[in-house]
Amino acid sequence: MWRLKIADGGNDPYIFSTNNFVGRQIWEFDPDYGTPEERAEVEAARENFLKNRHQVQASSDLIWRMQFLRENNFKQAIAQVKVEDGKEITKENATTAMKRGAHFFSALQASDGHWPAENAGPLFFLPPMVFCLYITGHLDTVFPVEYRKEILHYLYCHQNEDGGWGLHVEGHSTMFCTTFSYICMRILGEGLDGGRDNACARGRKWIHDRGGVTSIPSWGKTWLSILGLFDWSGCNPMPPEFWFFPSFLPMHPGRMFCYCRMVYMPMSYLYGRGFVGPITPLILELRQELFLQPFNEVNWKKVRHLCAKEDLYYPHSLIQDLMWDSLYICTEPLLSRWPFNKLRQKALEVTMKHIHYEDENTRYITIGCIEKSLCMLACWVENPNGDYFKKHLARTPDYTWIAEDGMKMQSFGSQAWDTSLALQALIACNMTNEIGSTLKKGHEFIKESQVKENPSGDFKSMFRHISKGSWTFSDQDHGWQISDSTAEGLKCCLLLSTIPPEIVGVKMAPEQLFDAVNILLSLQCKNGGLAVWEPAGAPKWLELLNPTEFFADVVLEHEYVECTASSIQALVLFKKLYPGHRTNEIDNFITNAVRFIEDVQIPDGSWYGNWGSCFTYGAWFSLGGLASAGKTYNSCLAIRKGVEFLLKLQRDDGGWGESWLSCPKEKYIPLEGNRSNLVQTAWALMGLLHSGQAERDPTPLHKAAKLLINSQMEDGDFPQQEVTGVFKKNCMLHYAEYRSIFPLWALAEYVRCVPLP
Repeated sequence: MWRLKIADGGNDPYIFSTNNFVGRQIWEFDPDYGTPEERAEVEAARENFLKNRHQVQASSDLIWRMQFLRENNFKQAIAQVKVEDGKEITKENATTAMKRGAHFFSALQASDGHWPAENAGPLFFLPPMVFCLYITGHLDTVFPVEYRKEILHYLYCHQNEDGGWGLHVEGHSTMFCTTFSYICMRILGEGLDGGRDNACARGRKWIHDRGGVTSIPSWGKTWLSILGLFDWSGCNPMPPEFWFFPSFLPMHPGRMFCYCRMVYMPMSYLYGRGFVGPITPLILELRQELFLQPFNEVNWKKVRHLCAKEDLYYPHSLIQDLMWDSLYICTEPLLSRWPFNKLRQKALEVTMKHIHYEDENTRYITIGCIEKSLCMLACWVENPNGDYFKKHLARTPDYTWIAEDGMKMQSFGSQAWDTSLALQALIACNMTNEIGSTLKKGHEFIKESQVKENPSGDFKSMFRHISKGSWTFSDQDHGWQISDSTAEGLKCCLLLSTIPPEIVGVKMAPEQLFDAVNILLSLQCKNGGLAVWEPAGAPKWLELLNPTEFFADVVLEHEYVECTASSIQALVLFKKLYPGHRTNEIDNFITNAVRFIEDVQIPDGSWYGNWGSCFTYGAWFSLGGLASAGKTYNSCLAIRKGVEFLLKLQRDDGGWGESWLSCPKEKYIPLEGNRSNLVQTAWALMGLLHSGQAERDPTPLHKAAKLLINSQMEDGDFPQQEVTGVFKKNCMLHYAEYRSIFPLWALAEYVRCVPLP
């Protein structure tokens, strides 16, 4: 049976950590673990998900929850409450529901103080790792039989009814993910017509019905070329010479969005090498299966710009295609010939230097799962027996995750993010005497997870920003600073510093708090908004050079309303507790950040949420940020418009329900069937509480709270519904802990802010 291990570095000599692996969460299969009854419970959860996969596409993340609740001997001791129709919520009702949720959630805390969780959902995360391990000959070692079984189960669970696979678990079928999933099944041992419910045959038919894989998007073309299932001449150029560009050019790599930079860095290395993996009998079979014409008759030059309509979200601009064509026709032929091939060789060396730098500074986790597979492969291509590749292998378990829908790849984990939100929810419950030990463990995790140093060496020349004092999204070893993770981590430390240390532990040293403040101040942009990873400021027209077809806003770093609002709240609280530190800078920061939130509000009163779905998420953050800065419903037009926006969208059942389609379409789209989503309901409820709705008219708040209370399950948790996370406008990301955190937090704030009988 599968078991989740916490803060475990194992015995691999090639793995290393900055904080003794605090926050690490890895799965192992133990054939002797668990009783027959426990194994049957897990298998029942797997089959239940498969049976109902078209109703709820995201997992409830049950496997580790079963383990932790069992290990902690948790039994819900507080009776369930319901608010009947026509009855008012009482203080006792609301408090009871809140306490049930808090005790349940406390039982899910890991031994090192964090809350584990799935952070996945995109269906292009996992296959590249399978491809990489297949090419390098390590597939059987890293993914033995039980792992393969779970990966295949995941693919079966998320195959759409039309036979394809979506960009993410709730998405319509795409050529990109259908092709990747099909190849993955074949590599893992499924036959031509194998797989559950004819999965392979149905997937292949979907591909053939749309003209074969020649119309796969550019990232797909790259991986197919690496596998030997495409020709590099069918790809648009990715010259490694790009990393030579002088800093005065607007297209300098240091001005790129860090994720875009880190994806195309190893891609350009593999492209520049013209690397193709071993042409095995299976690869030869796949060449016949994926194309409508013979492989050697494909006109590769003509398919470079092709993209299936199902995949096309961000069409290439004319200037992008012209640039690619110029490189393809004029530059690439030169760079393959003497003496210009000497320049290519030097470019490959420089690119590899950057890859090694990033690998070392992330302890070989890399910035994310897409980059992980590419950087790992690049290291193997450079030296198959080298230590760089072995260090990468040691960190592959950091990305795999098991739930009832099988094994998937994490984005890179959300341990620090989830835990900072979880602690604020529990602090809001005002149950310190009952859950003090939980808060103390969480406090220790947050303190241990703060990044203590900047990247090594001359980090600016390696296109890196300061990181000392920040929090990452996952754990300290990851190393990449994130503004809202830093703001939420700072808020936790400040809030916990106001509680007696004998209950929650010693508060964080002021110098470490000051370092966190420095990170936030450094990430504010000229317009007052906050970027996520690095300061924004490159010319916006560079987005015309977006090389992807299924993401938006990937070339440059941008400012985000959520990061801005979160940082306002953190710095307002910091200023109250440390009024003498950088006062003028913080005051100016808050003033400019408030102006940014007001400026980016949409005329209908909403704010576009970039990391959650979507306008509901944006409203919660924005209203909270404005209120913390001293703005009120009466004094601030933006708050009044934001409140009006939320109130007009409240459903008859008291909830809010927003479709993920709001994100790519950039307009509010409700869930089908007039459904409500509990996480979004919690966001809206807290947003209204921030605005002072309790003093004006608490009726909408009572309706929302009633829905949350009546939706609570017998054990104190809340049911999994739609995915509510998103990135780059077009891809959803499943935060499995959200369903537990946000309804609990909203109930706690409701109990605290709303007078009840």
